Amino acid sequence: MTPAADLSTELARFAATTRFSDLPLDVIDAAKKSLLDTIGVILAASGTEPAVRPLIELVQGNGGREECSILGFGGRVPASAAALANGALAHALDFDDQTPWGAHPDSSVVPTVLALAELKGDVTGQELIAAVAIGQELFIRLRRNVGWHMDWNLSTVVGCFSAAAAGSSVMKLSAEQTAHALGIASMQSGGTMELIFGTGSDLRGMYAGFTAQACVNAVLLAGRGMTGIRNLFEGEAGHFRVYFKGEFDREKMLQGLGREFHSGGMLYKYWPAVGNAHTYIHASIELMRENELTPDDVEEILVHVGDFQQRMCSPLDQRQAPGTLVDAKFSLPFLVGLSLAKGSMRISDFSTEALKDPVVLTLARKVVPVPDSSYDWTAKLPDGKVVVVTRDGRRIERLGSLVPGSADRPMTWDELFDKFRDCASAAAKPLPDASIVDTQKAIRDLESCGSVSTLLKLLD
Repeated sequence: MTPAADLSTELARFAATTRFSDLPLDVIDAAKKSLLDTIGVILAASGTEPAVRPLIELVQGNGGREECSILGFGGRVPASAAALANGALAHALDFDDQTPWGAHPDSSVVPTVLALAELKGDVTGQELIAAVAIGQELFIRLRRNVGWHMDWNLSTVVGCFSAAAAGSSVMKLSAEQTAHALGIASMQSGGTMELIFGTGSDLRGMYAGFTAQACVNAVLLAGRGMTGIRNLFEGEAGHFRVYFKGEFDREKMLQGLGREFHSGGMLYKYWPAVGNAHTYIHASIELMRENELTPDDVEEILVHVGDFQQRMCSPLDQRQAPGTLVDAKFSLPFLVGLSLAKGSMRISDFSTEALKDPVVLTLARKVVPVPDSSYDWTAKLPDGKVVVVTRDGRRIERLGSLVPGSADRPMTWDELFDKFRDCASAAAKPLPDASIVDTQKAIRDLESCGSVSTLLKLLD
């Protein structure tokens, strides 16, 4: 196999040669929405997720060159340290965007490109948009076309390559340098789904920080001449053979690359919880509203669960009374109980005190998972079915349909502006109202921005 034959060469060429003018309008729109959305959830996490504090304190305590900003907290640190901090914040609330097929590209892509753009200093809005779109496109093509068995955490195993490619675009690396950056970033390609399925760990909320930090370093090292792995993906012990048992579709990964884009369908979360739960959250909220039920009316709650959702219910007693905010966002019983109790779901519903809410916990303990293979996670995120048995013997069911933030009902710019306003107001250092409005406008019109530094100053 010659070096040019490896898939990494083709992906690197795409990342090095794609420009803003090559992007369809929906892809441009998605990249801008993802920037706004990711920055917003970073800000919100800074003020509402206590688990991030040790990492932020470490980054601040280490000091170093004042190159890039820690969003939400303020202060400047070396570029890779800023990417670590902002990346950890980006996924801490499980409120960041996702592809229609699940997994999260932008909690690693956006902190990477923001750190490198701030370090470089002369990056235009169009260049930033192109970088995000490149990262999203590569993430989707890799995620969709590997044989995944719910073993590796795709957001980290695949995310390091998409973020490294996006960062290489910001720094204008050549195709050869970009291929080297992908190889260097592979040193951070890891993390199993036990990270997601297990309980009690803060890492599930902060994994993207480690990816973003590694990708900033990979891009900077490649720019200084360090070489990567030539047969990165398809070699004898390459990525696809080792991580995915050799199950991948090279032809589909490359089909229409540079001409056809899939990132225009990025999805933005309406609620701060794992994406697989959103159909259940929606079903629960609407079931209570449509039938004018109160928590006291509920005798039992049946949730039909496929393979992935069963893990969100096991072990059941721990899921019904999660001990951390990170676990609460992955607990289907708790999320259904919260939705039934509140009739909505906001950032403020997740706090240390909320974990002890007697009404929510009582409802969570009434949740009974019903195994149902028709809700398995296959090509797309599955729907959810909730059945409430009332004290007077009624059996009321609701299927999660037309879920806000889904492909069937994507979030509009106005809805994303509302979400950003809530998030920015919850930051450790809340943004003033004027800065919130200016940031929204700056990102909405980002293609007209001569320097991303203008945007970043609004977030100080």
